[in-house]
Amino acid sequence: MEWTPMEINPEIMSKLGVGDSWRFVDVLGLEGEQLSAVPKPCCALMLLFPLTQQHESFRAQQADKVDDGSEVYFLKQKAGNSCGTIALLHAVANNKDKMAFDAGSALKKFLEETANMSPDDRAKHLEQNKADKINFHFIAFINAKGNLYECDGKMDGPVNHGETTEESFLADAAKVCRGFTEREKDEVRFSAVALCRS
Repeated sequence: MEWTPMEINPEIMSKLGVGDSWRFVDVLGLEGEQLSAVPKPCCALMLLFPLTQQHESFRAQQADKVDDGSEVYFLKQKAGNSCGTIALLHAVANNKDKMAFDAGSALKKFLEETANMSPDDRAKHLEQNKADKINFHFIAFINAKGNLYECDGKMDGPVNHGETTEESFLADAAKVCRGFTEREKDEVRFSAVALCRS
């Protein structure tokens, strides 16, 4: 099954029933000065990047670093092109205690319905949709109980990148993201947004 790819647009993503106390903002770069322009606090970072052979090789090496995810709401990606939606769900679900959802929010309803499901069952619950084929991929970085997790629905679980704090989260996540850009030396098609308090 293929979905229509999600556009990495903060204005569109901020209209998904999360209320107006949190919003997605563009991250213009992954270095200090550009990161300082991102509003604080920031509780999640979504990265869009091209799927390349180098990335697939890196992921194969990373398989043994998958965490059991007991601290993390994690959803497997089963449908093609659903990675943007899944990254958004990872960003919001792992910070839902900070969010004020709008009345009738479909996002809140989905999170409530899937709260006690396995990552595979959550994927099955989400699978009912359609779409196109692209060769880009979204992932999310979140802080769960003082640890920086990378949530990639194509993996078997979240990857723990070590300790983080609310204050250091954005810089810590950006450091991991820079690893993605450094592995793809001739590639420039990367984009990121951060979920921040309005």
